[in-house]
Amino acid sequence: MKKVTVRFGGGFKVTAGNRRSQAATMTLAPGDSEGGPDNRHRGADQWLFVESGSGVAIVNDRRVPLRKGSLVLIERGDRHQIENIGRTPLRTLNIYVPPAYRKNGDELPRGRK
Repeated sequence: MKKVTVRFGGGFKVTAGNRRSQAATMTLAPGDSEGGPDNRHRGADQWLFVESGSGVAIVNDRRVPLRKGSLVLIERGDRHQIENIGRTPLRTLNIYVPPAYRKNGDELPRGRK
């Protein structure tokens, strides 16, 4: 068993994980975005949960509104971008199955350690 306290800082940070999954926090300031037309996780599904703020997820050219409590599944290979369109920070908790990033935030090839 692992237990961590989730703290939202600036940017993207891997917070916990094992060989099969991992969790990361992301905070976007108003007007900021992360990802883009070439952003995809080739080997991992991503569950994105909105802790606070509002924004939009653009997944395979489809716009999905985000607000506190939203939960979105971004499947492996989906092109995606997250934008903060609100007036406060957009804070998300992201779960990757299998892990998609190294502890330092660099992406893993095909979602493997």
